[in-house]
Amino acid sequence: MAEAIETKYAQSQLRDINQALSEGRFVSVRKFLHEMPPSDVAHILESSPTKTRDDLWELLDSDFHGDVIEELSEDVRNGIIAKMIPANVVDALEDMDTDDLAETLSSLPDEVLQDILQSMDAQDRHRAEQAMSYGEETAGFIMNTDTITLRPDVSVDVVLRYLRLKGELPENTDTFYVVNRTDNLEGIVPVSRLLTADPEATVSDVMDEEPEAIPVNMPDDEVASMFERYNWLSAPVVDDKHRLVGRITIDDVVDIIREDAEHSMMSMAGLDDEEDTFAPVMQSTKRRSVWLGVNLLTALMAAAVSDLFEATLSQLAVLAILNTIVPSMGGVAGNQTLTLVIRGMALGHVNPSNSRWLIYKELAIGGLNGVIWAVLIASVIAVWKQDLTLGLIIAFAMLMNMIAAALSGATLPIIMKKLRIDPALAGSVILTTITDVVGIFAFLGTATLFLI
Repeated sequence: MAEAIETKYAQSQLRDINQALSEGRFVSVRKFLHEMPPSDVAHILESSPTKTRDDLWELLDSDFHGDVIEELSEDVRNGIIAKMIPANVVDALEDMDTDDLAETLSSLPDEVLQDILQSMDAQDRHRAEQAMSYGEETAGFIMNTDTITLRPDVSVDVVLRYLRLKGELPENTDTFYVVNRTDNLEGIVPVSRLLTADPEATVSDVMDEEPEAIPVNMPDDEVASMFERYNWLSAPVVDDKHRLVGRITIDDVVDIIREDAEHSMMSMAGLDDEEDTFAPVMQSTKRRSVWLGVNLLTALMAAAVSDLFEATLSQLAVLAILNTIVPSMGGVAGNQTLTLVIRGMALGHVNPSNSRWLIYKELAIGGLNGVIWAVLIASVIAVWKQDLTLGLIIAFAMLMNMIAAALSGATLPIIMKKLRIDPALAGSVILTTITDVVGIFAFLGTATLFLI
């Protein structure tokens, strides 16, 4: 219900702004934009064609550019930055959090990135380069460096006086980190405990020792799993010498989960999860043509297998009618297994210690399903076409393809992960090719042996 209300409100905002633009009421549009939260402005920009998007960006005060850029998807963000003067980009990025800065800069084309870096002063350039020094999709890449650290020998009263002088805390601060003189993490102190502790007590008296910390090179999907498992709101990030280098907060983890979900959904269609809905025609055509070309090649492979049995098909037209059943059933069964295994890998359930058991389990399911549906299809074909041999042939092909589908669906994601290929993006295409080729070959090959 709440999502429906939000969607309706967003549509209303977009409609009002488009109407005001079409009527030339630019002052009203400017007022609309500056009354909206940055996330809503970003949504309006992403929902607008390129020309309208450029007009809206021109109407937005430069003071708000950085906040809006943080909220934009990669494609839209890069398109807007590419049209900005490097000095203006630097101004927009000046107050950006470290993790958002790293994500923004790392996604830019090299020539644009170099122009921006050259426009920065030495201090900002160092901050930008440090933000990008960690690999993408790692804890270091998504962490913030805005941490408040405490010394273990300081009293609670001194800490509280320091915080009052400081005036404000970094966003989403629920914990303070205790470090020694070499910045090694020694403990954590929840804010609630610090506020209620005896003012005369020292930080070491109220801290939790040996806290769970995240290695700076940990993959971000594992970070998300740890937050889910331990119900964290924030967590410290340490380097290989256990020195505190930053923290990750729950809002960063929510972004990871959302991006992973979008990636999985878009990858099923061979699309980039950051693709701009209103990107130029040629740009979108170029991107989509890659996987359409791959799909065409796999379809030609299946057609080539059918061509091997052209003589068989020409003599028995009924085989051409039935030829699509076996590959279709295998494709559905294989994609069920493929989806299950990819989900298990994303959740951290599938690992080398249990993958063999999972493969055996899926093979057993494939064999059992193969027997069930082979018997059913054999009965239907035997009655329908009054030909028991034809029924047995398609039953055999069905059993073989179901087993092949189960084996492929279980092993492809594991193999692809080892080869550093995204199984969500390429797995379905390869699996469909396997089930088509095996299904057609098993059916037409067996029919050639026993009917011709």
